[in-house]
Amino acid sequence: MEEFRQNRVRVAQSELRTTDPTMASLLSMQQLIAKIAKGHKTAKDLTWEEAKQAMRLIIEGAATPAQIGAFLVAMRFKAESVTELAAFTATARQYVPPIPIPSGVSVVDVPTYAGKQETFHVIVPAAIVAASAGAVILMHGSEGPPDRRGTSPILQGLGVPIDLGSQQIGPELEKKGFAYLDLALYHPPVSRYLEMRQELGVRNLFHPVARILNPARAASQVIGLSHPPYFEKTAEALRMLGARRALILRGVEGDPELSIAAITRVLELRDERITPTAFHPKDAGLVLGSFRDMAGFPKEHSEKEAEFVKRLLKNEIQGGPKEWLLLNAATLLYAAGKGATISVCLASARQALDSGSAAQKLNDLAGGEAGSSCSSGRRMTVPGVTGAR
Repeated sequence: MEEFRQNRVRVAQSELRTTDPTMASLLSMQQLIAKIAKGHKTAKDLTWEEAKQAMRLIIEGAATPAQIGAFLVAMRFKAESVTELAAFTATARQYVPPIPIPSGVSVVDVPTYAGKQETFHVIVPAAIVAASAGAVILMHGSEGPPDRRGTSPILQGLGVPIDLGSQQIGPELEKKGFAYLDLALYHPPVSRYLEMRQELGVRNLFHPVARILNPARAASQVIGLSHPPYFEKTAEALRMLGARRALILRGVEGDPELSIAAITRVLELRDERITPTAFHPKDAGLVLGSFRDMAGFPKEHSEKEAEFVKRLLKNEIQGGPKEWLLLNAATLLYAAGKGATISVCLASARQALDSGSAAQKLNDLAGGEAGSSCSSGRRMTVPGVTGAR
């Protein structure tokens, strides 16, 4: 971590001095805190350059722990503006180079930082189905808070590598169409400040930053959110950062997942235009399901969720969970440009699952050992699901 900090500080300082002629006039951390912490009526948003300065001081460790904690909490209560969110992200990006991607490989960026409590991680099998149907998916995340289940234990249970370095991601994507990136291995400072949620008791600005960081600068992003204030802000910040295409979802438990049991609010950013949509499963030709179709597992039983996901990918489970999987695989295929609508992409997702391509993709990702199935051990029973116990 210290070696990373020293190396990246030198690079970032050089870049910031080159691109920021007003650096000398920027405020100190004490002044930045004072500006955003004056109370609901008198607090002010930071300018683009001030937000960059704050992020630089935090990442480089120039601010004290007390100042960092005060700034993060004050910003949490004020709430980031669109400009602040974009500036924080742009600055964080300057401290690490983008993941190198082979020419001609078009990637869909899928951040998974919310963690689950009530539902299973359908985004995991959805990404594998989408990859088997021709999409290229880079999923990234972190361990998350102790009371929630992240995606990495599920992927690990499937035999999918979760410790790839930056130089390994590109070849993995080119060869297999899917890779997982641990944020702690790519951007240690952002990962560290995500963990401060446990110390502070609240989320902080690094949570939205991680979601829009886009390590590979992918042409398309699918981002899930649960907090309403960040919904439109995220789309606007992405547009400010020059994102070419993105789907921002009020996703299930904050992950990038459409619900099979309710309408999901969606914002689509495309060609600098933001289009709002209220997506209903019937829009893709599916019957509205129930929350039982999405029911998850206790955190201590991640291995059971992994086994359940294996059975889904082997097409051993029918009914609501399968339909939920297909809906989200189709969403990723749509984001990858594989069809004009999610409904059109649903047929490709179903073909990939029913033909065994998805099961073979899992086998390839796991190095030829996709594992065996076992009983699901889910919290709720799933009426009408073939093969589920």
